[in-house]
Order: sequence, then C-alpha cells, then structure tokens
Amino acid sequence: MIIDIHGHYTTAPKALEDWRKRQVDNLATPELGPKVSELQISDDELIDTIESNQLRLMKQRGADLTIFSPRASFMAHHIGDFNTSATWAAICNELCYRVAQLFPEHFIGAAMLPQSPGVAPASCIPELEKCVNDYGFVGINLNPDPSGGHWTSPPLSDKQWYPIYEKMVEYDIPAMIHVSTSCNCAFHTTGAHYLNADTTAFMQCLTSDLFQDFPTLKFVIPHGGGAVPYHWGRFRGLAQELKKPLLKDHLLNNIFFDTCVYHQPGIDLLTRVIPVDNVLFASEMIGAVRGIDPETGHYYDDTKRYIEAANLTADERQQIYEGNARRVYSRLDAALKAQGR
Repeated sequence: MIIDIHGHYTTAPKALEDWRKRQVDNLATPELGPKVSELQISDDELIDTIESNQLRLMKQRGADLTIFSPRASFMAHHIGDFNTSATWAAICNELCYRVAQLFPEHFIGAAMLPQSPGVAPASCIPELEKCVNDYGFVGINLNPDPSGGHWTSPPLSDKQWYPIYEKMVEYDIPAMIHVSTSCNCAFHTTGAHYLNADTTAFMQCLTSDLFQDFPTLKFVIPHGGGAVPYHWGRFRGLAQELKKPLLKDHLLNNIFFDTCVYHQPGIDLLTRVIPVDNVLFASEMIGAVRGIDPETGHYYDDTKRYIEAANLTADERQQIYEGNARRVYSRLDAALKAQGR
C-alpha cells in the first residue's frame, strides 16, 4: 500500500467557510452567531468535493489511503476563546469522520484539537477521546503555538502538555506537530511559520528529556522536518554540547518526519540524512503549494515521484510508503487489518 499520512480537508464545501465567518464576526456577541445545526452539508456535497479533488489525485498518483484531518490553516486557535475553538473543532472533525465513512478504503481521520491560548491543553481531552473512541481516528494534530505566531505557550517539554501525552500513550496514537495560521505579520503562514514550528518543536525536544518521561510517545514532524535534516550536524553538535545522548538514541525512537518536501534534492537529502525507519510518506496535496513546477512539468506536491527517483531500495520504499505508517500509527494498522489489508 501507499499511505499518505498528511492530508487536510482543504476542499470542504463553501458552507463551512461561510459558517466560520459568521462565528468569527460574532465573537463579541456569540448569542447572535450561527448555531451548529445551521450548518447543513449533505453527503452528496462531501462526495463531490472528495471525488473531484483528493480522491481523483490519489488515483492519478497511485496513493491508496490518506490520513485526513481538518484544514490546518483553518484551525486558527488564536481566534476567540476555548468555546469558539471547541465548537469549530467538533464541526471540522465530524466532517472528516463523515468523509472517512463515505470512503472507508481511502480515508481515515486524525483530529484537530480545540486548543486556545492560555487554556490548559488538558481541556482538549474530551474531543480527543470522542475522535478516537467514536470516530475511529488514528492520530491528532497538536499545535505548539495556539497564539498564531507569537509563541506564548511553554515548550512541548513543559508539564502543561503532559495530560495530552498521557492520553496519547494510553491510546497509542501519534501527534503531528502542526501549527495553524500566523497572525504575526513577520511570519508567512506556510512559508515561514510552518517550517519555523517544525524546527522549533524538534529543538524543544532535543533540549529536554521528554522521552524519558514518555518512552513510547510519538511525534510526527511534518514538511520534512523544517530545517532539521539540512542542519543535522548542527543539532548533533548542540546535543553533544548539552551532554545529551546521540540523537538516534535521544530522539529517533520517538520523532518521525514526513515527505512533504517539494523538490527532488530535498527528498534526496531527507532520505540520506534521516534513517529510513523515521521517514513516512506524505504529500499534503491540495495544500500550501498547489502549482505545477515549470522545471519538471509535474505538481510540486506529487511527492511519490520524488520517492520513486530517490536512491532507495525496494524495501526502503516499502517502509516509507507503508511499513513505517503502520508501525507509528498502530490504530491505522489495526483498522487496515480489520479490512483485510
């Protein structure tokens, strides 16, 4: 199988965006805002958005299944208060669940959490539990900066995050460390904030002993790890100066990287620097970079082409395409086995 671990519902029906706009427009007067029941999206609308977009490209490019979560830039945890985020997260997660029910062979869910600046992450646990227990989701997206580019939260090693980690360990689910929209004009959302956050999350783990407290905790750092593979020597050297173990022992039992890197030299570097066991196939297609590369004539986010052209053995490709995903996302593996796959 070819499993894409990084997909977002970026093509949801416009009614979702319209509902969100009404919610945001009425933050000061929530009693005048839209009710959840006012959002009416039919199965036929969901089917149309998926069949004409994600599923069409999956079939063209040869992917079998996508781990599907709400649109990352729409999480916007900095908007409103916890109740705002809780309502919005529940709506978005339910839509991804419905997509997975309509296309069970091709999509399975990962949850957006109702994070809010200054609110304890433990407040997100009821939504996490619902998504795993009721929706069959296999992972979560965890935003290390719900302030939207101002980084007001403590690092991921801080004990405020521990209730989430305890629940992740209990359910044996990984978290993709994924920020949302930047409201800081110094940081472009997808070109700077996302990649900054990937690098920052890795460094927060490097400087801590988080995985001594949670030996089975699993993080997926997206977008190829930001600057991490390119500066692997720097991080090795910093770990050495901080008297930490070798990175392969300190972090690589717990941290994994995806292949959302949109050119061949980037994938070549990723697969040369990072052990193959720590690389999971992903495209984040119909996401931040949707155009066609004039140098190749192919879409930038058609990442399978880069894996096929990389200097990898057939076994290594199988690990990246399927084996690592089934190992890191144990609930995905169980769901696939239940389908006879």
